[in-house]
Amino acid sequence: MSIVDISNDYLYYQRGREKIRIEPWGKDSLRIRVTYSESFLDENWALMPEARRGDGDVELNHDKENNTVSIRNGKITAIIDGHGYIAYYNQNGKELTREYWRNRIDLTQYCVPVNYKAREFKPIIGGDWKVTAYFEAYSDERLYGLGQYQEKYLNRKGLTLELSQRNSQASIPFMISTRGYGFLWNNPALGRVTLGLNRTEWVANSTKQMDYWITAGDTPADIMENYTGVTGRVPMMRDDVMGFWQSKLRYRTQEELMTVAREYKRRGVPLDVIVVDFFHWPKQGDWKFDLKHWPDPDAMIRELNDMGTRLMVSIWPTVDVESENHAELAEMGGLIQADHGNLYSTFMGYTTYYDATHPGANEVVWRAVKKNYFDKGIDLFWLDQAEPETASNDMENVRYHIGSGAQVANIYPFFYSKAFYDGMTAAGMDKVLNLVRCAWAGSQRFGTLLWSGDVYSSWRTLREQICAGLSASVSGIPWWTCDIGGFIGGYTDDPDFHELFIRWFQLGAFLPVFRLHGERLPHWPCEGMRYKAENGDPQFGSGADNEIWSYGEDNYEICRKYILMRKKLFPYIKRTMRQAHEKGTPVIRPLFFAYPEDTTGYDYEDTYMFGDDILVSPVYEPGVTEKVVYLPKGEHWREVATGKVYEGGQCVTAVAPIDTIPLFIRQGSDVEL
Repeated sequence: MSIVDISNDYLYYQRGREKIRIEPWGKDSLRIRVTYSESFLDENWALMPEARRGDGDVELNHDKENNTVSIRNGKITAIIDGHGYIAYYNQNGKELTREYWRNRIDLTQYCVPVNYKAREFKPIIGGDWKVTAYFEAYSDERLYGLGQYQEKYLNRKGLTLELSQRNSQASIPFMISTRGYGFLWNNPALGRVTLGLNRTEWVANSTKQMDYWITAGDTPADIMENYTGVTGRVPMMRDDVMGFWQSKLRYRTQEELMTVAREYKRRGVPLDVIVVDFFHWPKQGDWKFDLKHWPDPDAMIRELNDMGTRLMVSIWPTVDVESENHAELAEMGGLIQADHGNLYSTFMGYTTYYDATHPGANEVVWRAVKKNYFDKGIDLFWLDQAEPETASNDMENVRYHIGSGAQVANIYPFFYSKAFYDGMTAAGMDKVLNLVRCAWAGSQRFGTLLWSGDVYSSWRTLREQICAGLSASVSGIPWWTCDIGGFIGGYTDDPDFHELFIRWFQLGAFLPVFRLHGERLPHWPCEGMRYKAENGDPQFGSGADNEIWSYGEDNYEICRKYILMRKKLFPYIKRTMRQAHEKGTPVIRPLFFAYPEDTTGYDYEDTYMFGDDILVSPVYEPGVTEKVVYLPKGEHWREVATGKVYEGGQCVTAVAPIDTIPLFIRQGSDVEL
């Protein structure tokens, strides 16, 4: 016998030890929790508690005659049948998805002896549960999102993806289905998702309960609006960061950085942001300038501001045992711990990571950052190493303040961004933006600008960045960027790399943030990447030059062209950023998202919309001078390079010499390029 309770504003269903709670959580959305414990875990993870009750259009029903119980919230309905299995429907009665099960119980449908249960709780001896949720697969379904992976597949159907954070991999367990629903696996545990042709499986290797959220929408934009309504939206992007950013492996000194900034000013090339990267500090965990190499940060910041350039500084969560903050963090339990062995690393010191899930540790870090950077006028931070990237990458061996790595590791970057957001908003800022190397569901509400990590300088990687950025964008993270030219492997004086660099630069001009970065080769000083500074401490060299004039005069002119083009687009970009802030709409949008009715466009995964009106189709192969581009139907499109106007719903051959990225403007737009 099952127990049903619909007397509250949620549905409670119990069968044996298994307990199910389904409740409205946001517009047209439901949250589902399942446990074998005495009570449900009261932890919201990615979901904002204020979104819980939805919009009030809720209906619960217990049909005793048909032995079903249901809950409807706006456009979505969940029905639990007499065997305890759940199916989801939209407002038109269309099945969105249902749990996958195969056994002898229902002789009308699933008379098979294999006995697959839809919800599997496998006990871990002496611990909690390994949990698997199974859902049906549909031949007409495409699945998008799930964060940033270095894959060339935009449609995730058929893939298995690790639910774990790594350098260049951001696991954000939210996806959009072309069947009209969005699905969030609201669980930060390590695991995997398999989007098979026969069934979908979500696995948490160790957890206390099953927890997911599902929404219905008539369009992908509706689904995204519902999702960001419960997980949060980005702040409005600042005007002073929408242009071009200059960065490289490392500017070693204040004079080196200022020489570059002054040269941009002399050439009349607009520069919105310049970056002080890693090891500008005395010790990891000091979170301050090394005054031997950065003798007057206040003067540097004033001069840059006068130029119209903002300064961003790199922050690492690493803490050296000799740093001035290590003792306080260690004493309060504010450092990550190992269940077995030692997590300390010998990389440029003897270091571990501060625990961003520990409120007291966040206060210590922000106190140092505020004193040494923010109070000087620096309000852009590059939160690197945000996974965090331990030497062994064995996150199951990490113990955090809020739990074991096996159960909570994926949420570390969420709390890392939150710590800075909380500090900056408490200090009076409302337009927070920080560059972060990893993210989880809901990270966007803390002003997270995700970038794709330390990717290699190759044509294959360039192709993968298109998919990585679009996938992150439809996972609810509208601010995304990558290292133009790739991070490692590019030689500044190599003509073959120049071609790759230019094609990457053109892509960068039509991303949410236009940012040049990379560890260029060969390294200098001649002693190599690492060398001993005057005081004997290990230091990094600068790497080879990586400014737009470093690649020859012809390439400089191409770069300058796209920087000025980006500047011209400022009103359009600002309008697009407002959509992201107000509705969660991605800045860069796959064709399936922008034109869901045009199913032909789903197959063209290397072409996307930058805002409402600009179609971008990057070149990602060497030697290309033209490219076949699909134009969505229902519109007319003007090719920027030639002025030709084409009717949508067809492929056209776009011109693409080395100085041209294929761009098309939707007819009727006020954009002029």
